[in-house]
Amino acid sequence: MTDERLKPPTKPAEGGIDYSGRPFGYVAPDRETAMICEQDPVIRDKIIGDVKKMGFETAQPASFREALKFMRFHVFNLIVVDEDFDTGVWETNNVLRYLEGLNMTTRRQSFVVLISASLSTMDSLQAYNRSVNLVINKRDVLGMDQLLRQAIAEYEDFYHVFKDVLRR
Repeated sequence: MTDERLKPPTKPAEGGIDYSGRPFGYVAPDRETAMICEQDPVIRDKIIGDVKKMGFETAQPASFREALKFMRFHVFNLIVVDEDFDTGVWETNNVLRYLEGLNMTTRRQSFVVLISASLSTMDSLQAYNRSVNLVINKRDVLGMDQLLRQAIAEYEDFYHVFKDVLRR
């Protein structure tokens, strides 16, 4: 009986918003959050392990629809997206397309990593082209934690003043 009370409502309140898509319940304000959009279980588990070691709470959507639902209710500090996440042949990645369309104030609150089979790790030109902060090739996922720590530190230094102004 107590388990029933802990579950969030699955139906929208009358005339309200359906909050069942929230990726987290209450998360302490000082906790950082990450969304991992990767369908390969080996790569996903490695990424989740590295991200959790860095202190992030993680959400792992199964589809792009679920990822978009999560982003509707929460601004993630870190988003890791595989270039082929929930796409068919010749389809665009809907998570990346959504992130490209965000306004600058919202987008700059998230550090976005693209996992790619074809692009080179740390390719700044391709990162800029794809509107992400960092590109990591699938071959380099094993050494990802060090790359990620360095890139996030540089990002935080660069956008520190911008984020400080947003908080005021």
